[in-house]
Amino acid sequence: MRAFITPDPKRVIASAQRTFDIETHALQELRGRLNDNLVKAVGLLLNCKGRVVVTGIGKSGHIARKIAATLASTGTPAFFMHAAEALHGDLGMITEDDLVIALSYSGKAQELITVLTVTRRLGIKLIAMTGNDQSELAQSADLHLDVHIEQEACPLNLAPTTSTTACLVLGDALAVACLEARGFSAEDFARSHPGGALGKQLLTFVRDVMRQGDALPIVHTDTLVTDALAEMSAKGMGMTIVVDAQRHPVGIFTDGDLRRLIAKQGDIRQATVTVGMTPSPRQISANALAIEAARMMDDNRIHQVLITDQQGQLLGALHMHDLLAAKVI
Repeated sequence: MRAFITPDPKRVIASAQRTFDIETHALQELRGRLNDNLVKAVGLLLNCKGRVVVTGIGKSGHIARKIAATLASTGTPAFFMHAAEALHGDLGMITEDDLVIALSYSGKAQELITVLTVTRRLGIKLIAMTGNDQSELAQSADLHLDVHIEQEACPLNLAPTTSTTACLVLGDALAVACLEARGFSAEDFARSHPGGALGKQLLTFVRDVMRQGDALPIVHTDTLVTDALAEMSAKGMGMTIVVDAQRHPVGIFTDGDLRRLIAKQGDIRQATVTVGMTPSPRQISANALAIEAARMMDDNRIHQVLITDQQGQLLGALHMHDLLAAKVI
């Protein structure tokens, strides 16, 4: 049975710090080497009529997959193609309108060299990202992005560590430069991330989550407080909307209003709801973003907001719990 190993805390921290130092230094050096080739690469990406095909093998393949995902989520249509699978049919995914980015630190991966021959035949532009500007891949590509590093963080200088970090950061730099050049907005990002938190905030409108119709607690101005309480209990919003004869909201009667009315008046059996209601309740448009309703509630320290049309007609109501249930907040 293998003996349990207890790491030395000081050595672990020192090792981690050494890794940080090596990789940070490499990124600083890479930053200083950025040149016109990066500008040209961004130009090719922005003007690609098809999709950006990012390919690699081994650890470079993992980084290539992440770069493709980042490009795709920031406005540059892209996908990952495994270099080995490319030789067994996946090359058929590439069209003449596409652009290929090939990652290989050595620049000697034979699978990528084979991909290069296909791109040449189809007249497809290829950007090579390598650490060896004299390699066949770098020399044969239409554009070479140099990610050379002095040493890997691996103490054996063998496991791809610093080199993969350099490729990853350069890929991020390409994606962000394209994002900024396109004027890609948070709303654009949300459309490609509808299931994420930002997507929920930017794609969910008040009309999508508001309560309406029979789900609304509604009473009229001459309704007794006791009857208003029955409506509140039945609809479960912690309040009831008070409307006039034209169905315009004139106030809301909340649990807090009830407590304050009892403290002030004592016997409320004959009191109408207008005696204790909160007049001029907060209102918002059905076309507003749900996150705006959340901000309104938070700023005013309230839990409910009414939804009205341009004529002030009641359309619905929203409770903070509705926003929580919809995962807007």
